[in-house]
Amino acid sequence: MRVVDILTEELIVPQLRSTTKAAVLRELAEHLTAHYPQIQVERLVTVLLDRERLGTTAIGEGIAIPHGKLPGLKGVVAVFGRSLTGIDCHSLDGTPTKLFFLLVAPEESAGIHLKALARVSRLLKDKAFRERLLQGPKQAADLYRAICEEDAKL
Repeated sequence: MRVVDILTEELIVPQLRSTTKAAVLRELAEHLTAHYPQIQVERLVTVLLDRERLGTTAIGEGIAIPHGKLPGLKGVVAVFGRSLTGIDCHSLDGTPTKLFFLLVAPEESAGIHLKALARVSRLLKDKAFRERLLQGPKQAADLYRAICEEDAKL
């Protein structure tokens, strides 16, 4: 699985407006559901917040990979958002979270969900790439191009 298989340019939020973890999860969920009308925003937000109660998805180094499962999806879908100021998401290393990669998988899937999480983790592991996302492109198209280029290297 490649990131470009589950992410499109329209599913990139170059500058998140939210300033709290709950608000950023809602903002990303609303953006995603605007492109996937079969997903109910309130249901998705509930699933994401329930997952966060199990433990933070802010893995450190400015990265969070919020995720959850919903019935009725045909495959994994994603939305990427960036906060240039950072948000306190109770990350494992205590740093503000700036890069958010939200994943939603079909309820009955285990393998594809884990593959998507692993791929996104590998993509964002490179510090130079994370810096490129934060310092460089300002538009969704430019961010998407950068993600595609990095994804092709993996």
